Amino acid sequence: MKEKNSYFQKLKKALSLELREHRSSFAVYWILRLLVLIIAGIQIYYRNYEHLFFCILTLILLLVPSFVQLTFKIELPSTLEIILLMFIFAAEILGELGNFYLIFPFWDTMLHTMNGFLAAAIGFSLVTLLNKSEAIQFELSPLFTAIVAFSFSMTIGVIWEFFEFSMDSFFGMDTQKDTIITAFNTVALNTNGTVTSFKDIQNVVIDGVALPIQGYIDIGLIDTMEDLFVNFIGAVVFSTFGFFYIKYKGNIKLVRRFVPTKKAKEKDYLQLVDQEKE
Repeated sequence: MKEKNSYFQKLKKALSLELREHRSSFAVYWILRLLVLIIAGIQIYYRNYEHLFFCILTLILLLVPSFVQLTFKIELPSTLEIILLMFIFAAEILGELGNFYLIFPFWDTMLHTMNGFLAAAIGFSLVTLLNKSEAIQFELSPLFTAIVAFSFSMTIGVIWEFFEFSMDSFFGMDTQKDTIITAFNTVALNTNGTVTSFKDIQNVVIDGVALPIQGYIDIGLIDTMEDLFVNFIGAVVFSTFGFFYIKYKGNIKLVRRFVPTKKAKEKDYLQLVDQEKE
């Protein structure tokens, strides 16, 4: 038990040092943390425990970038770390609690585009870090590295859509937002298998009740395809930057702000905390 307590104390101290390493990201972290704590207090006051759960989840997620740096001994550039923190806040607090997904139709699209960009950056970084590893020696071409980054990003995007579909199917949620359409084509309503087109749909009746919309509801397909498409755009943008970054041996400042590097020994805070105790 003492060993577990000692480990968590060591992790807590190392995490504190990691958070304080970059002033800009540290300031953003504490501002967002303070906002989430205030919002959590409001949720407790109104006994809205579902929203309180999102606040607790957000507080945990805000620690993930620093935890990843400690665990995998990598250094996230301040720009990338700040964007990750803002992304978490925008998705969980503004999106879910603030209903930004409904208030601003572009909110979900913006986050999925950013997700494609960031996931490509992570995939790109995994490859470049392996290239520099002493244990694994191999050299990849700029094109292949860019393809790996793009593929990694798209895989993350697809897995997320699987998650949304599963939540809707098994837990009765509506994470794949409906889209109102006025036309569609189908073979299911024609016995001979030919395509039947429905155009200029004005109303739909379900169980004798007319829906209060002017059109037909697409239950998730269009939302999913739009999410994957904008994820594709984000992945292509970063993969293109990554290609030229490798080609010109890291001389592109913009890309350097998004590419993690191997942590220097003097910044390995877990090891430093261990040495202090010795």
